[in-house]
Amino acid sequence: MARKKASPKSTAKTTAYHASAIVMVILFLFPLVWSVINSLKTSAEASASPPTLLPQKLSMENYVELATHGEGLGRYVGNSLLVCSISVVLTVVIATLGGYGFARFKFPGKNMVFLTVIAVLMVPHATLVLPLYLMFARAGMQDSLVAVGLILTVFQLPFSIFLMRNNFESIPLELEEAALVDGCNPLKVFRRISLPLVFPGMVTVALFAFLVSWNEFLVPLLFLNKGSSFTLSLMLVNIRTGAYGSIDWGLLQAGTTVAILPCLVLYLLLQRYYVGGLTEGSVRG
Repeated sequence: MARKKASPKSTAKTTAYHASAIVMVILFLFPLVWSVINSLKTSAEASASPPTLLPQKLSMENYVELATHGEGLGRYVGNSLLVCSISVVLTVVIATLGGYGFARFKFPGKNMVFLTVIAVLMVPHATLVLPLYLMFARAGMQDSLVAVGLILTVFQLPFSIFLMRNNFESIPLELEEAALVDGCNPLKVFRRISLPLVFPGMVTVALFAFLVSWNEFLVPLLFLNKGSSFTLSLMLVNIRTGAYGSIDWGLLQAGTTVAILPCLVLYLLLQRYYVGGLTEGSVRG
């Protein structure tokens, strides 16, 4: 059967759509590509004005200097990973259990409690930092990576619980009832039936928690005082504020590239789960 020829109007719409998509991709990718290119220039060339488009000579000196900057790149990356690990693990566990509880159990004041959790989303995080700082300072945790991880978990929980609740509600209740009839207890139903079905939602929650924790600046800035406790985001600010107002652009772009890579790799690896988790979490069953 011959294919139906597209009308000029349909062709124009398709062309405009693809042209717009290409422009958007270029706008989003240009800063990332520019950072990588500048990080491969020598320090002098990266700071030159006007800037050169491509490196005259590929150089790794910025990455070599970055590795030994301050307390060492490994220390800053390790601190950031510790904060992210605390935030991701706690957020996924609490949001999954909380979302299941709100989706499947009935208890007095359930809707009011859920609305209270969601209402936290409307409160700017900056207004919560000072009370939390005072609370953790009284507990002797004012310069603690664990405290930073706990606070970032608190910030992530409202949206994460909301997302997981909707993921669980998208699962037909009949599946769980059938498993109960077959002899499974509620814990086995949760572990063997519900959890595998909401796995994309759990990945989405974990990815959100990681991205926010990895890029967070305000909370580490207020809570961390020792250089040995600084996260990668604080290290980048120290590079940005050089001596006598000077900025080593090559070193800064190398640090930015290192900070971007984990987020980019994780997203590319988990994007199909991420999209599936958001789609399932956006509609109630």
